[in-house]
Amino acid sequence: MTPKILALLTFVLSLSFAAAAFLVRDFGGFRPDQFPVPQNDPPVQPAGYAFAIWGVIYLWLVLGMGFGLLRRADSPAWQAMRPPLCMSLAIGTLWLPVAMRSPIWAGILIWAMLLSALVALFRAPREDRLWAAYPVGLYAGWLSAASCVLLGLLTAGYGWVSAPTAALVFVFLALVLAAAVQSNLGGIPTYALAVIWALVAIILPNMTGDVYVAALAAGGAAALIPPAFKAWRADRQRTAS
Repeated sequence: MTPKILALLTFVLSLSFAAAAFLVRDFGGFRPDQFPVPQNDPPVQPAGYAFAIWGVIYLWLVLGMGFGLLRRADSPAWQAMRPPLCMSLAIGTLWLPVAMRSPIWAGILIWAMLLSALVALFRAPREDRLWAAYPVGLYAGWLSAASCVLLGLLTAGYGWVSAPTAALVFVFLALVLAAAVQSNLGGIPTYALAVIWALVAIILPNMTGDVYVAALAAGGAAALIPPAFKAWRADRQRTAS
């Protein structure tokens, strides 16, 4: 596949990924009855407003990949990022219809989306970070949180552990994953910011419910602020130099 065709494919897939959210409007999150043990207000799930971040992710990816098509179609720095990002976006385009039918398959697919998005993130060009690394970082960060949340829903929804235990285990997993990724990323703060956004949205509904989950999410969000700030400062220094 030529560089220009790959650049076009990446842009088209970013459009199809965004369009899927408008075409599949019946999905408003997993229904409680999609699980053998109905999940009513599970403590692992962020508050509904947090999912508005998808609007930013969709728009930024479309604009970024559009910039890449028009201005960086032949750039070797962009080429390394595009194949894994295409894989992630292609899976993401199909994710909503699958999620409406099978939480288990949705869990498998979202982890495939995440892993390919992380590969793309580590390959993203730094010289055009506003159009490449930053939107992909926000996307991968939210997927990191969402993938762990879905594991929490599955383990509680299939009765393997209680909902509070699942929340504690998988919020902690999200923290470990986010800390490991951000510490190796360098100057891309959007990854950690997306995870912090998700954690704050877990704190609020649990403040009057499961205070242990709220405390863990709050501690995790606070712990991710320093590496996010360090990444932002490194980015500023790179820009200044």
